[in-house]
Amino acid sequence: MHHSHHHHAGEPTPRAAPGSRLLRALAILGTFTLVEAVGGYLANSIALLAEAAHMLTDCASLLLAVFAIRVGRRPADRRRTYGHRRYQPLAAFVNAQVLFLLTAAVAWQAVLRLRAPPPVDGSLMMLIAVLGGVANLGAYLVLSGAASLNERGARAHVLSDLLGSLAACGAAALILYGGWLRADPLLSLFVAALVLRAAWSLLRESADVLLESVPSRFEVGQVRAVLLGKVPGLTGVHHVHVWSMTGEHPTVTLHANLAPGISHAAALDAIHHRLAEALQVEHCTVQIEEGDCTTPHCAEEMEG
Repeated sequence: MHHSHHHHAGEPTPRAAPGSRLLRALAILGTFTLVEAVGGYLANSIALLAEAAHMLTDCASLLLAVFAIRVGRRPADRRRTYGHRRYQPLAAFVNAQVLFLLTAAVAWQAVLRLRAPPPVDGSLMMLIAVLGGVANLGAYLVLSGAASLNERGARAHVLSDLLGSLAACGAAALILYGGWLRADPLLSLFVAALVLRAAWSLLRESADVLLESVPSRFEVGQVRAVLLGKVPGLTGVHHVHVWSMTGEHPTVTLHANLAPGISHAAALDAIHHRLAEALQVEHCTVQIEEGDCTTPHCAEEMEG
């Protein structure tokens, strides 16, 4: 019986690009958050104030994401043998909960304003909303190359901000040309619904990573499919477990049965190569067994 704990030579490593993208987006959003807050206050617009609060939360989430990425670059130690990259999905999980709280606050204020809509400066509201849309579009384009769970979470924040700015423009137009003051809180509720959808998606995805679920769009059966018949001397694959450290690439552990006389080293190299090439597995641990599997429930697993 033989164990192999293997990292591929091409295994993804933390890069400076994700943190750089997040910092550029933070600079754009941070600069405009104050402008939108002041403009929303002067225009007496709940839609703009909600957007300002949302952007402030986005700035905090971007800071948290940058922190998580930088901490994730620390090497593994005796306490955290896999390293510190799990801070990334943890930060994304926290971001999702903040989005839920923000959505509830916006919805509550919008309902209060629906009962008694106050006067709103439509012209100022339109100007600030357009500028906000430009700022959010710039931040979204900066994050267009997002790959990590943290970056995708930040991009979800920015996209919801962009949609909020568009909704604020629509509300301003209805107030300016139709005098319909309820457009402001109604469109705020629409934005809240969009934010809620993004928050739920981010919460579910980050929770799956933290709970070591099989990554989305990945089937455990694929592991057997790419190995059996492709690795010489491999007669069975069982006890397969698949999860992900950050939500980007799968990690796999498995037991492999080899026919007698087959080179363990050659079989291990072939298994690692096949998993990396066909399934983009970033890390794999293999236990080699000669002959038939004798561990509990093995037969059921191999049949499945």
